[in-house]
Amino acid sequence: MTDPYGQQPQGYGQQPQAYGQQQPGYAVAPQGYGQTPQSYGQGPQGNYGAPQGYGQPPAGYAPPGGGPVGQVRGTGVSMLLFVVTLGIYGYVWAYKTHEEMKQHTGQGLGGGIALLIWFAISPVLAFLHSDEVGKLYSRRGQQPPVTGLNGLWFIPGVLLFGVGPIVWFVRTNGALNDYWRSLGATG
Repeated sequence: MTDPYGQQPQGYGQQPQAYGQQQPGYAVAPQGYGQTPQSYGQGPQGNYGAPQGYGQPPAGYAPPGGGPVGQVRGTGVSMLLFVVTLGIYGYVWAYKTHEEMKQHTGQGLGGGIALLIWFAISPVLAFLHSDEVGKLYSRRGQQPPVTGLNGLWFIPGVLLFGVGPIVWFVRTNGALNDYWRSLGATG
């Protein structure tokens, strides 16, 4: 086979080289290419566990399948910001905490939907937020410190001289902070 100028293409009629061997004009293949892969944990001398060089995970490491670890938000500071900003910080808190939980687990409302619910019908988010925090613990096989029922502190609890929403926030935000700290978050 020739091109329109009567020349054969480069490599035409030559034997193909074995996979993993260097071909003319190409960079050297990284070590290990062309070799039969071994199964995980199997070395030349047998089963030896994880590959060498693996140590303790860095701070903020999420378990396999988990996303990034969220930020610890001090309960007292958050309550103060809520009061000082006349409730606007509540929207920021709802968005950020739900977005972090969604990124961490890949499940849940996410920040945008949580913000919409907080804006439209904030008492409903009290149930949903406590439920999502509880599910973080359940996925790890732990007893959840809060559940969706903690939202009852928010709705009927507001009738208890306004103390109910404070109890709800302290319990739910505290459980979320404890969860992030258990994964190495500081704050």
